[in-house]
Amino acid sequence: MNECPHVPALPRPEPEPRSDTCPECLAVGSHPVQLRKCLVCGHVGCCDSSPYQHSTRHFEETGHPVMRSFEEGEDWRWCFVDQLIVL
Repeated sequence: MNECPHVPALPRPEPEPRSDTCPECLAVGSHPVQLRKCLVCGHVGCCDSSPYQHSTRHFEETGHPVMRSFEEGEDWRWCFVDQLIVL
């Protein structure tokens, strides 16, 4: 795993998740695959294996750089800007 310049700028503590699942998937009647939580605002979105890729879309719309897996037992983080799994 790598350190990136976006991690130190993240809010502490982490934001609470805004929902338990991907609200955009629910709105369009899709089933989310592998949830991700934005570490800037707490938005929960589906991963790129989902048809609509809402986590990536959230990054593209907001510029929020780092997300964490929102799956039970997983705690890895991804920086969209640096394209790295980060500490």
